[in-house]
Amino acid sequence: MPDLADALRTIPDFPKPGIQFKDLTPVLADPALFGQLLDALAAPWADAGVTHVVGIESRGYWFGAALAERLGAGFLPARKPGKLPAASVRATYALEYGEDALELHGQDLPDGARALVHDDVIATGGTAAAACELVEKAGGTVVGISFAVEIAFLDGRSKLPAGVPVEVAIVV
Repeated sequence: MPDLADALRTIPDFPKPGIQFKDLTPVLADPALFGQLLDALAAPWADAGVTHVVGIESRGYWFGAALAERLGAGFLPARKPGKLPAASVRATYALEYGEDALELHGQDLPDGARALVHDDVIATGGTAAAACELVEKAGGTVVGISFAVEIAFLDGRSKLPAGVPVEVAIVV
């Protein structure tokens, strides 16, 4: 079976010039690799008492929902503004030019919830930091942050909440 890192496809200049996009769809297309990645993502959290996985739109859903099932936890989507139908909590984060936001149905995260925040890739860290803020605003506790891929040279970990464990399956 190929190594997970070897299975990533690099797409140059996507979505804009200068970016080397790390494409995870070859992992999704191969059931053995998909299972291997889910095992790697779930293992560090098996005994962490995770009650909910918060997956970040949109590629964080790919693995987040399956990860929640493996951990015996619920799954909640952190979505772009205006996509959730019920009352939501919101957190904003900085982009290179401007800002964006994420929203979460806070009422679906019960008191005492122990949330694992998951996204497919950590690059600059702003989106994951905003998702952690959402969990806290909703009254939950972030017990960890999980990523399929880390683009290490961008130092996204520096924007994540101090003291919260971070686990990554593939570092590039």
